Amino acid sequence: MIPIRDYNPTRRPSLLTWGLILINFAVYFYLAQNPVMDENAIAQYAVIPADISGGRHLGTLITSLFLHANLLHVAGNMLFLWIFGNNVEDRVGEIKFLIIYFAAGIGGSLLQVFITPTSTVPMLGASGAISGLLAAYVLYFPRARVLTFIVPIFFVTLSAYVFIGYWIALQALNAFLNLGVIGGGVAFFAHVGGFVTGLIMAILLRPRLHPDPHPGYGGYP
Repeated sequence: MIPIRDYNPTRRPSLLTWGLILINFAVYFYLAQNPVMDENAIAQYAVIPADISGGRHLGTLITSLFLHANLLHVAGNMLFLWIFGNNVEDRVGEIKFLIIYFAAGIGGSLLQVFITPTSTVPMLGASGAISGLLAAYVLYFPRARVLTFIVPIFFVTLSAYVFIGYWIALQALNAFLNLGVIGGGVAFFAHVGGFVTGLIMAILLRPRLHPDPHPGYGGYP
């Protein structure tokens, strides 16, 4: 399932969401122009579980969030960030939005490190951070509608709790199926860890309730 858009208007421009999207694309295209530079950046700034387990290169828990393996990787992550991030930023404000984003990214990476502590395979991408925003979105806007493309030809409109619920269930299933596997591929435990961390942070940082300015959109519960 691929989200196309949601029907959940914001009250103000989401500058941080757009800023993160621009930064991620800028970093990707800057590094992609030179394969050697790209390889060096991954070696230096991506998370290596064995290093984190040994207390080394802890800064990569942040820098890895801005690295992506290929255009499909960054485009997919930024699509989710564009659709779901703006409403979370609008709901909690800029500072809390960044706290949720980076806490989820770090939490997701740490869970993957905990599961594969001796792995030397680089981990990179904003997926854990965006998973945390999905958790915040479904907490704040469970009834919001999401236009979804179901491969190969179907378009349906689903509620956020159905779309995101299916998504996290799929991540959890894949994480379970990949238990004990050390190697390349998708870091599913980072997705699960980011989602759980984001949900906890969204609950802790949840602002006071306000009337829904857009009745019918499921907006502000």
